[in-house]
Amino acid sequence: MAQEDYRKALRLGQKEFRSSVLKGTYPYLQALDEILEHTAVEYTEPLGVVNIPLASIVGTKTAGRKTAFAGNFMPLLDEDTEFAQKWNALCDAHLSVGIRDPIKAYEYMNKFYVEEGNKRVSVMKYYEAMSIPGSVTRIVPRRSEDKENKIYYEFLDFYDLTGVNYLWFSQLGRFRAMDQAVNSRPGQPWSKEDRRDFQTAYYNFEDAFHRCGGARLPITVGDALLKFVGVYPYESIRDKTGREMAAELEKMWSEIEALTQDEAVELSLEPTTQAPPLISRILPLEQSRLNVAFLYEKSADTSAWTYAHEFGRGHVDEVLAGRVFTKGYDNIRVGENDDEVIERAIADGNDVLFTTTPKLMECSLRAAIRHPEVKILNCSLNMDHPSVRTYYGRIYEAKFLVGAIAGALADNNRVGYIANYPIYGMVAGINAFALGARMANPRAKVHLMWTGEKGVDALSELEKRGIELISSQDAGLPRGDKHYGLYRLDGEEPVPLAMPFWHWGEFYERILRGIMDGRWKLEGNEAGRAVNYWWGMASGMIDVLQSRSLPRGTKRLAAILHKGLCSGTIVPFEGELYAQGGVMIQAEDKQMEPEEILRMDWLAENVEGHIPAFDDLIEEAKPLVRLQGIYKEAQV
Repeated sequence: MAQEDYRKALRLGQKEFRSSVLKGTYPYLQALDEILEHTAVEYTEPLGVVNIPLASIVGTKTAGRKTAFAGNFMPLLDEDTEFAQKWNALCDAHLSVGIRDPIKAYEYMNKFYVEEGNKRVSVMKYYEAMSIPGSVTRIVPRRSEDKENKIYYEFLDFYDLTGVNYLWFSQLGRFRAMDQAVNSRPGQPWSKEDRRDFQTAYYNFEDAFHRCGGARLPITVGDALLKFVGVYPYESIRDKTGREMAAELEKMWSEIEALTQDEAVELSLEPTTQAPPLISRILPLEQSRLNVAFLYEKSADTSAWTYAHEFGRGHVDEVLAGRVFTKGYDNIRVGENDDEVIERAIADGNDVLFTTTPKLMECSLRAAIRHPEVKILNCSLNMDHPSVRTYYGRIYEAKFLVGAIAGALADNNRVGYIANYPIYGMVAGINAFALGARMANPRAKVHLMWTGEKGVDALSELEKRGIELISSQDAGLPRGDKHYGLYRLDGEEPVPLAMPFWHWGEFYERILRGIMDGRWKLEGNEAGRAVNYWWGMASGMIDVLQSRSLPRGTKRLAAILHKGLCSGTIVPFEGELYAQGGVMIQAEDKQMEPEEILRMDWLAENVEGHIPAFDDLIEEAKPLVRLQGIYKEAQV
């Protein structure tokens, strides 16, 4: 029996060897000593006896035995050798009493290299075991700017909390994200029960991942599992079998494929001008009537954001009357009844759902996977979910114009700017405002404060500094606080000067017309890529409202800038750009790419202030920043 097994293992080794040679890759096991010849080591650490994932054992410690095995640890020596006889004896031992003696191995970058026990590893891999006990010494490389090195140091922090050594990610930030997704006390050590439950869930998911063909994708099982628990909460999948998980995973496979894309987000920067298909104009292919739901975290009475979207819904009701029928669902409690409300909206017969805050993305994603026939769009930015289209406006264009107005009016060269949270697009708005202010007034300084930072009263702090000209939140409620847009403090009531305006109705109208005339499909995403609508002032989705009291020259400046922004002759982030401290960000002959603008994490040189660290944010801000934060991979 063992002799036949050796022949099968030998054939597997020879096949792997030939395949490696044809691909031009090294056909034998890796030797750790050869790797370490060119590596600076920070320290070594004995870990004691641990269960080593067999999939993570990739080589030997020394070069002595490496040519006896192919890269998959299957044997290469003939079956009449002493090596083969010892391999056969181990095979018999495994089948009768099991291989119990720990091997001796070294861990480097979460890969394992065997010093004693190569044949034991080979036999266990042949029988497709999951792990083998081993006495392990960890070798830690010196920190560097290399991405793999940074991921490894994140793994070390995760290992200290969990003792888990079989999980790996291909991107920064995901170890911490996994702890937050599965640990009821993020950042705290896992209990034995936590480790046991996670190990079961992980290996069941690994089975599901391979059932769906995941081995062909250039991502890790951990990458896919993190995406999976972002759709189906860990508590709901913890006890499912691999077969049950595979059924759920198959439904969301486009989300998994998105992980393989270098740029998983496809930005739609302007409304499509492509005519609908001829056949749809003769014989409409899409619905001539649409039921559309708008889902809000808050109500229009209490939230300026919801009020603006409700204003947009009213626009749709007016211009598409008789063809589009809308309904609003407000005061949704995120994480409590959001799934229930979105299911009710679908049960009410709505064909299209607009969920108007990033906080509703997770329930939107779950609903989109359950109901692929329903079109769901979420108001957020830079989200890589092919199942849900997202939308937002290039508000930084309006901020540039408002900044220019502020610079022109800043008699003392000082302007205040109140931001809320450091999320995608927010820093671009701050910097565009600062660049606009400096264009109109080269001496203008922008004093930045954050309402989302702990222990900070932004408005009071600016007043203490004697700053009267302030840019705050984009809009307010009709009969609420007047401290929004660009205003001047003058007595008890702020004097409004200008404000960015979100014309959501313009966006909603265009999207719904596109669905009805067939253009929705023309704007469809490539396989594995998400569609993000990110329209600017030229689309009519973004504008600036100005006070009639503005000086005539300032109005003329604003009109020139407005025309230039809409035509593309004026681009806020074009040419030479400097960050705080005089650091050059961009040369004179360059123009910043949209993706760089989205992820901007630096402040212009004429901004006085800082970007708060995640731990310095108020608790209310953290959930949104986890979803949309500009530094989420590094800190959140």
